[in-house]
Amino acid sequence: MTTSKPAPGYVPNPDYSQQDWDEVSDTPELTDAQITELRPNGEGLPVELADAIKRLGGRPKSEAKAVPVSLRVPPDVLAAYKADGPGWQTRMNQALAAGLRKRR
Repeated sequence: MTTSKPAPGYVPNPDYSQQDWDEVSDTPELTDAQITELRPNGEGLPVELADAIKRLGGRPKSEAKAVPVSLRVPPDVLAAYKADGPGWQTRMNQALAAGLRKRR
C-alpha cells in the first residue's frame, strides 16, 4: 500500500488518536455481494429519520416566490451590476422594485 500526503491545509481531528485509527484499520473491504445490498440513505433508515434529513437542507420556503424570467438588458448595465460582485441579481431586483415604487 502506498501512503499519500494529506491535502494542503489538512488539520488532524484532535478527537481521534492514532490508537483510534489503529482499532479500525483492520476493517475488511466490502465484498461485491455487500456492495449490491447497499441502499441510498433514505431507503436504509427509519422513515422518520429519513424525512428529517430531507428537511435539513436548502433555503427556507418563501411566501412570495420569485418568478424566473428571461430579460434582455444592455451589456453595460449587466456589466455594471456584475462588477459589484456576488449578489448582483439581488441588487438588480432591488433597483427594479425601487423603480416600481416611484411609479406608484
